[in-house]
Amino acid sequence: MNILHIDCSSRPESHSRQLSAAIVKMILEEVPGASVSRRDFAAVPLPHASSDYATALSSPATLAAPPKGSLELSEELIQEVDAADVIVIGTPMNNLTVPSVLKVWIDQILRAGRTFISTPAGKVGMLRDRPVFIGIASGGVFTGDRANQPDFLTTYLSVVLESVGLKTLQFLPVQATAFLDQDQAIFARDKALAAIDLTVMSEASFL
Repeated sequence: MNILHIDCSSRPESHSRQLSAAIVKMILEEVPGASVSRRDFAAVPLPHASSDYATALSSPATLAAPPKGSLELSEELIQEVDAADVIVIGTPMNNLTVPSVLKVWIDQILRAGRTFISTPAGKVGMLRDRPVFIGIASGGVFTGDRANQPDFLTTYLSVVLESVGLKTLQFLPVQATAFLDQDQAIFARDKALAAIDLTVMSEASFL
């Protein structure tokens, strides 16, 4: 089994990094022989899509050809997703939505003719489904009775990941991090982890 572990926070000891690491640890306890592939988009940011990439995406002839040039990075990232049996994403909520470093990754893996096809009813994903655990850290509160800000992160990720075929998503939030001391942060992280449902992995082919 292969776990693709992605982090996005610019802070080395951020709440989202601690949460994603704890999720990976739980999965490894469930499947001790699993391997972990790592992407840290804060430490090693992906380049933004170039004009050549945009041109390639708009050309049916280019899309039908083997990936090269501006499509090589996109293909590499898609193959990483394809090789993963489980995906773990740790991300902060930045200004109500995903951080830009995560958006760059999405722009590279959401590719017409490769990870989705367009139909009159909308995008249909071409990748196989697999569990995706998304640990979110937010300075404010975006869900529950105390919610005081909109949430464009979980709705956006739900739509874009489903567009490529990833439908088994679990969002595990740690909220109000701007107001938590160390002990409260640990309690909030443990509460988020308690909501994780690892039984979804029992339906995957690697178990």
